[in-house]
Amino acid sequence: MANDVHTNGAVEDEADDALTIGDHTFSSRLIVGTSRYPNPQVMLDALEATGTELVTVAIRRVNVENPAPESHLDLIRKGGYQVLPNTAGCYTAREAVLVAQLAREALGTDLIKLEVIGDDETLMPDVEQLLDAAKTLVDDGFTVLAYANDDPITCRKLADLGCAAVMPLGSPIGSGMGIVNPYNLRIIRETIEHTPLIVDAGIGTASDAVTAMELGYDGILLNTAIAQAQHPVDMAHAMRHAVEAGRRAHRAGRIPRRLYAEASSPMDGRVGT
Repeated sequence: MANDVHTNGAVEDEADDALTIGDHTFSSRLIVGTSRYPNPQVMLDALEATGTELVTVAIRRVNVENPAPESHLDLIRKGGYQVLPNTAGCYTAREAVLVAQLAREALGTDLIKLEVIGDDETLMPDVEQLLDAAKTLVDDGFTVLAYANDDPITCRKLADLGCAAVMPLGSPIGSGMGIVNPYNLRIIRETIEHTPLIVDAGIGTASDAVTAMELGYDGILLNTAIAQAQHPVDMAHAMRHAVEAGRRAHRAGRIPRRLYAEASSPMDGRVGT
């Protein structure tokens, strides 16, 4: 970025590079889910290893009004994490809006990760229902983080509606396929300048997270890549460093790709010439 301040080739303090979503500011650019871990203790250890501050929870799968002691929600709150409720499992705009309103009333947060799914096979967003729900929730004062296809047009519409963050998928939810269409993600980044963009879904390993961040994305949201890894806590550490490395590499500015070699040492003043 042209306005970034560098010292000896490095971005100054990390404090000048916080992630802002609506009125909320986070030092970590990694948002983590809470499902499919082997057990609650592994989940807690993994969350700590990621350095995350924002943890997403499926509202339709937890009792938000009266969580039992040692429930996922209770453990997350005790850990000091900010909760990002999500509308996973919703198939219509009406369902998603009702779940979001329940989450706001029960948890006292305006944050909502908006998911409106089209079918059980692909878990791809239903664009028509997604846009309808996004407009309703934004108008109702929610800070909406909208999960979307990697479609530049849909993402642009979500940003124009006032979503606080737009979250195109890297590949289908839980697939671990990584970034399957970096060209679309690059177009989305180039056409949406002022709304935070977060890659949500499909990240499988640390190199996928680095790729997304090097494309200029503002953050990563993932769950399965950590929860279902052979060693979740080790993968959590890897993802934390991957997001940080990718962000720094993007801000540093990579060298151009060239078809032919270019000597790294100057050719002028060579001995014997």
